[in-house]
Amino acid sequence: MHSSTSNSNNIQSHDSTSKEPMMKAEKIYQRPVPNVKFSGLIAVIVVIVLMVAWEMYVRSQDVTPSYRNSNGLWAEQRRKINKGAGDGWVFTGSSRVLFNLQLDAWQALDNRRPLQLALEGTSPVSVLEGLAEDADFTGSVIVGVAPGLFFSGFEYRKGALKQHKNETPSQWLGQRISMWFEPYFAFYTYDYALSTILHRQDLPLREGVGHRLDVRKLANMGRDRNYRLWDKVYLDEEYNALAKQIWAQNWKPFAEQPEARQEGILKGRAKQLDRAIKAAKAIKDKGANVVFVQMPYEGHYAVSEPDIAPRDLTWDILINESGALGLHFLDHKQMQGYELPEWSHMTGEEADRFTQNFYHLVQSELARHKQVGEQP
Repeated sequence: MHSSTSNSNNIQSHDSTSKEPMMKAEKIYQRPVPNVKFSGLIAVIVVIVLMVAWEMYVRSQDVTPSYRNSNGLWAEQRRKINKGAGDGWVFTGSSRVLFNLQLDAWQALDNRRPLQLALEGTSPVSVLEGLAEDADFTGSVIVGVAPGLFFSGFEYRKGALKQHKNETPSQWLGQRISMWFEPYFAFYTYDYALSTILHRQDLPLREGVGHRLDVRKLANMGRDRNYRLWDKVYLDEEYNALAKQIWAQNWKPFAEQPEARQEGILKGRAKQLDRAIKAAKAIKDKGANVVFVQMPYEGHYAVSEPDIAPRDLTWDILINESGALGLHFLDHKQMQGYELPEWSHMTGEEADRFTQNFYHLVQSELARHKQVGEQP
C-alpha cells in the first residue's frame, strides 16, 4: 500500500517530466475603431443640406408654408365648443364651405370668430349629429350640402371625427410638436411628402389595374383652419386643367351605373336624409339654429350633382321635413356670379366677397324664417 506522500511525489514527477505541449494564450483581435470625433457633426450638416435643397425645390413649385389640415387640428377646433364657443357660429360641410366661408370676413361683420369644422370629401351628417347630442352647443350651425357627398354619407376624413372623441396623449403631443414646424417649412405638406410624390409617378400598371389620380394641393390653411384657394390653381393653366381632370375622372351618370350600384345609392340617400332631418330637428328643439346651404358649382358639377342627387328628391325633402332654413345658390342672387376656377371652389378674394354677401343673406333670411315659424 502506497502512502499519500509517495503518490504526491509520483504526481510531481509526472508533471515535471511531461512532454505534452503547453497551452498558449490566444491573441485577441482588436478591430480598429475609426475616429468619430466629427462624424456626428458631418451627419447633421448632410441632413441640413438635404433639407434645405428639398425646401428650395418645393418653394420653386410656388408652395408656401401653411398649417396642415390634420385630424388633430380639426379635433382642437371641435373641442372649443366645450370651452365656451358653443353659443356662436359653427361652419360644417365639405370642401365648398371650407374654401368659400372666410373667417376674417365673417368676424368683421359679426364681431365674433366662427368655428370652421368643414372637412373635405366628407359628409357633415355625423358632425351635425354630434352637435345635436352636445349640450354645450346652443348657437347656430351652417351646414354645407354638396349633393354627391352629403346624400351618400361618404366620410373621407372620418379619422378626424374619431380623434376628437378618442385622442390619445401621443396624438395630442404630436399635433403640438408638428405645429412648431408647419408655418416655416413648405415641404412639410401632404402633397410633397416623398411617398406621395413616388406614388403619383406615371409608372406602367399591371394589366387590368386602373389608375386614379389623387387630389393635389389646392389651398393654404391658417392656424384656426381658415382655408384659401392656392394661387397656382387659377394662375397656372396646366395645374388648373389637372384639378378639373381629377374632379371629372371616372364619372358615370346614374342611369349608366349597374343596378346594384343604383340600389345602393338610393338606400344610402334615404338613410342620410333620415339622419340629417333627425339631427336638425334635435338641434332646433334645444333652441339652436340650423342653416343648410348649397354653395355654387359649375362645369362638370353642374351635370354630376343634380344627376346623382336630384333636387326634388333630396334637397327639397331635407328642407321641408327638417324645418330648417335652406339657402340654395340657384335661389339667391347674392350667391351667384363668383369665380370658380376649378368648378367648385372660389378664389380667396371671391370667397371674401361671397362671405360678406352671404352673411347679410343669412341674417335676413334667418330673421324672416323665424318670423314665419312663429305665425299661427
